Amino acid sequence: MKKRIIQNQGSPGKEMTLHSFSSDETFNALYPDAIRAVANRHWTPVEIAIKAAAFLNTHIGARILDIGSGAGKFCLVAAKHFPYLSFTGIEQRKNLVDLSDSLKKKAGIGNAEFIHGNIESFDISRFDHFYFYNSFYENLPGTQKIDLEVPYSNKLYDFYNIVLYRKLDKMPPGTRLVTYHSLGNEVPPGFEVVNADFAEYLKFWIKI
Repeated sequence: MKKRIIQNQGSPGKEMTLHSFSSDETFNALYPDAIRAVANRHWTPVEIAIKAAAFLNTHIGARILDIGSGAGKFCLVAAKHFPYLSFTGIEQRKNLVDLSDSLKKKAGIGNAEFIHGNIESFDISRFDHFYFYNSFYENLPGTQKIDLEVPYSNKLYDFYNIVLYRKLDKMPPGTRLVTYHSLGNEVPPGFEVVNADFAEYLKFWIKI
């Protein structure tokens, strides 16, 4: 049987196959140069995405939200490996949402979606579990930025943490959360760490 080859218009000359989702090197090669250049700092590693999704895999059809999905890597990799789960990414940069959608369509992934929006006004209550790769951290001075298209400040960092804290606090017991490189400011009491990996940068939480 011949492999299905999908041309990636975002990165001329690159092809998307199942192999593209097997490592950071092959996946990041699908991105345009500017997006690939910040991959090591801002986009979830393939191994992390698979481990996180496995923990969030509590039942068929579980709805998982990636808070600050960036270029869509977590949702795309997780959706490819867990086709019976539903992954949604919310991202404030429209160009990254468009890029994520483009890759999703070219890969034929039907269990992922990307929403252009801000967590401040987004209702998270319809989701079962959450993934958070500290998308607020770039607001802090001295941190590497994805681009200069959005405002940054300490005030915004504190604000977004409070917003997410309050939203997670309203979720029911049994809600699962995976954080990566998080300082924990966004996690309310009631969520307990049940496991950790990668020198404790990756944490697995359950609301008791």
